[in-house]
Amino acid sequence: MFTGIVEELGEVAAVENLGDSSRFRLRGPLVTENAKHGDSIAVNGVCLTVVDLSDGEFTADVMAETLNRSSLGALVPGSRVNLERPTAVGGRLGGHIVQGHVDGTGTIVGREPSEHWEVVTVSLPAGLSRYVVEKGSITVDGVSLTVVEAGAEHFTISLIPTTLALTTLGLKGPGDPVNLEVDVIAKYVERMLGDRAGESSR
Repeated sequence: MFTGIVEELGEVAAVENLGDSSRFRLRGPLVTENAKHGDSIAVNGVCLTVVDLSDGEFTADVMAETLNRSSLGALVPGSRVNLERPTAVGGRLGGHIVQGHVDGTGTIVGREPSEHWEVVTVSLPAGLSRYVVEKGSITVDGVSLTVVEAGAEHFTISLIPTTLALTTLGLKGPGDPVNLEVDVIAKYVERMLGDRAGESSR
């Protein structure tokens, strides 16, 4: 489990295309400090498993399912990435409950800078808008954020200087894809209410 509080702005060191999968080598001295084989690290909001470690870098295998559902397939050597280690049991939950299971990808469609923050508009893929509500939480490229405006095909977020400086959201512009993970609690509630409605109609 993660909280969407990015710990480190890392970098893609190498990408090996294996046909139906890819192997990534990623640079992140902080998140690899106490990591070991088999640990999880979120990369742009995608939970990946560490298969190798060396000198502040880790290697992870990314299967076709992950490449199809996320924007990781667009990464190349030199791409910057948001990195987060799993939440330690008993620690503070600074963001919200994040699984690292991407629900889809959106696209940045606009940025409106102001004196102290920046408003960013992101498109929503079909089927996800029902999980996005004003003042609710959403994860964008692994960053836990509060929704300012929730539309049928888009949502807006406000980014403070810290988020702009320490995550990839300060580097991306209109047309760039981002990974989206909606609130898992909303999905569970929908499923349970749907099951209950089905039982009552029998």
